[in-house]
Amino acid sequence: MNTADYLQLLSVLAPEVIVVCTALLILAVDLIGLQDTPRSYRMSIAAGLTTLGCAGAVGWMFMNPMVGNWHGGMLVIDPLNETVKAVILLLTVLTAMLSVDCKFTRHVGEYFALLLLATVGMMFLASTEDLLMIFASLELVSLSLYILVAFDKSSRQSAEAAMKYFLFGGMSAAFLLFGFSLLYGLSGSTNLTKIAQKLITLGADPLLSVALVMVVIGFGFKVAAVPFHLWSPDAYQGAPLPSAAFIASGSKVASFFVFAKVLLLGFSQLGWGNDETATGGWMPLISIIAALSMFLGNLAAIRQTSVRRLLAYSAIAHAGYMLIGFLALGGEAFGSLIFYVTTYALTTVGAFGVLGVVESQAGGDQLKDFAGLSRRAPVLAGCLMVFLLSLAGIPPLAGFFGKFYLFAAALTNDAQSLPFLWLVIFGIAMSCVSLYYYLQVLKQVFVVEADANARPLAVPFLVHAVVVLLAAAVILLGCAPGWLLDTIHAAIVELGW
Repeated sequence: MNTADYLQLLSVLAPEVIVVCTALLILAVDLIGLQDTPRSYRMSIAAGLTTLGCAGAVGWMFMNPMVGNWHGGMLVIDPLNETVKAVILLLTVLTAMLSVDCKFTRHVGEYFALLLLATVGMMFLASTEDLLMIFASLELVSLSLYILVAFDKSSRQSAEAAMKYFLFGGMSAAFLLFGFSLLYGLSGSTNLTKIAQKLITLGADPLLSVALVMVVIGFGFKVAAVPFHLWSPDAYQGAPLPSAAFIASGSKVASFFVFAKVLLLGFSQLGWGNDETATGGWMPLISIIAALSMFLGNLAAIRQTSVRRLLAYSAIAHAGYMLIGFLALGGEAFGSLIFYVTTYALTTVGAFGVLGVVESQAGGDQLKDFAGLSRRAPVLAGCLMVFLLSLAGIPPLAGFFGKFYLFAAALTNDAQSLPFLWLVIFGIAMSCVSLYYYLQVLKQVFVVEADANARPLAVPFLVHAVVVLLAAAVILLGCAPGWLLDTIHAAIVELGW
């Protein structure tokens, strides 16, 4: 490569470079100049720098729009990838803001650096169509998140959750790497498009079915789908609250986006399988995993008294809803999936923001700790109602339209819609079940009286602002979903999908 090629590549990678430089700057500023200052001040400075760095990365992407493919799909830039990366950066900023008033660590610089490194890994996941780059990016994300889960050194739960997360994550990486190696052996390429072209001409080969199952297992762990979900409730419960919020939001967006690309680009011709091309397809497998995730996630959530674990099992159920979007091949379904996972991520961050205030002042995350919240913090209670009803899919909130577009895409997939009718009906039924446990939380908030000695909650200004902003966004995206959905569909149409 000559100098001009390097400069062009650096320009293409500028958003990721900006985020990495921000992480190094935060480390340097915190370690060199802020060690003797109060923790709240250090948190505020680090969160401010994180916001500036992420805003700079987003500004660069939209002021210097690029479209191209570098190094055989190692790096792919297009409007859809840029949109997903902007969403990930927004979620990083929101997580940083929720971290300011938390007191789980004095290692402020290291915490924010890891948060930003995980963000860089997610950005690379959104910008690649190569198996090697996908695996390397997933490992960067995973290693950062393992440490973020264990960051509360005073909490035994945090250490236990991180250990479980690490063990399950290591297992999923082994499955994924094994599947990728089989795909490379069968196709002779690590590029998803070239793999798809080779698999069309490949005769029936049992190894292809093995590779497919391994890839689905590997990504199943990442998205916490049944039966690969066992790490999720413990990680949500034991991790520091901002780390749990980031796993539930940014990690979900990146993981579902790359999982969908692998199946829809690499295995696009093998959805149902064919006696001439393969021994089986991935659509029946994904439909079973989706149904199991919706069933177990919703029923297990009913039994929870911890709101963190309730949100974890809710996330497992939502993973099932999102997997329905995989079954409708085409750009419209892909756009509906991205809309759903984006609105879900924003809603979940808001719910964790409210949960953080209750935890810090009521001393726990049990249902009883939310008793009388409408009188102790009426604005937070109203926002929590918006978030939970959106997760349940109540109109006119964003969660309703996310599910509506996703289910509609699955049913308008031409001749293949009929096999998914049962799954859509099942998803609607499970959404009705989910309303029960969300209403259990709202019952504590609005109906149950608070303890006689309970005082009004002192809500930090920044958390208040973030939660109100997210609640407004959920309502806005519900009343005008086209604002985001049309942007996503326009990016997909530009790609010719």
